[in-house]
Amino acid sequence: MCTNNIYYPYQMKLTEIRDETHDIRTFKLEHVDPKLKESFTFLAGQFGLYSILGEGEATFCIASAPTKQGYIECSFKKVGKVTTALRSLEVGDLVGFRGPYGNAFPIEQMLRKNILFVGGGIGLAPLRSLIDNVLDRRAEFKAVTILYGARSTADIIYREQLAAWEARSDVRFEKTVDQLRPQDEGKWSGHVGLIPHILSKMSVSAENSVAVVCGPPIMIKFTIAELNRLGFNDSSIITTLENRMKCGFGKCGRCNIGGTYVCKDGPVFSASDLKGLPDSDF
Repeated sequence: MCTNNIYYPYQMKLTEIRDETHDIRTFKLEHVDPKLKESFTFLAGQFGLYSILGEGEATFCIASAPTKQGYIECSFKKVGKVTTALRSLEVGDLVGFRGPYGNAFPIEQMLRKNILFVGGGIGLAPLRSLIDNVLDRRAEFKAVTILYGARSTADIIYREQLAAWEARSDVRFEKTVDQLRPQDEGKWSGHVGLIPHILSKMSVSAENSVAVVCGPPIMIKFTIAELNRLGFNDSSIITTLENRMKCGFGKCGRCNIGGTYVCKDGPVFSASDLKGLPDSDF
């Protein structure tokens, strides 16, 4: 096994496959090397590069919590060559993995505070790692609120997990879809509307609170604006630019925003960090 080459992908075995939607799939992966399986650690918000020999590699966040030992999970949408190849894999196949890379959500700075999670679509994946991390340490935090939105009921991911969060008495859980399909009339128990609009009706307090947001860029932009209106200052709003990650080290230069390299300096940033970036649309 090579341990000095930073580009060396370690082998992980695919032990479980879950289809979240028609184009989003979740893998559960375990290190083949038993020593790595036992010693591997990461922080919520970090990411890895997942590869198939001869096809290339793709960057995804680690979607499971660091408090879950012995495995990691990743969720991805079929959008190109590598993700198409990943979808062809079966349980027992091997996947290359490099990581963990990047910074992490500042969970220690969230202790004894109210936490508001706002996730849209597959943007729930990096939040899921932090949410489960927080819930596994539930006594160390005050109120926990989760708002999740998807385009339609067909686009909802982590359905079993959402149901478990909704069932908890120590979590406030709200869900919404942008539009309700005709076949869902009378069956949908959540809200209907865009996330910022639903957030405006939730009577969320900004006092002693941190908001963690992830989703499509346009959703992040308008959610931050709504959080500002509700009294959250930019330093108490955290997000992740995982869609900007590329090589993992900032070597290729494709993740840069001015002098900031998302792979090295992120992917986790505060809203105040984002608004200080050149050409920022936040």
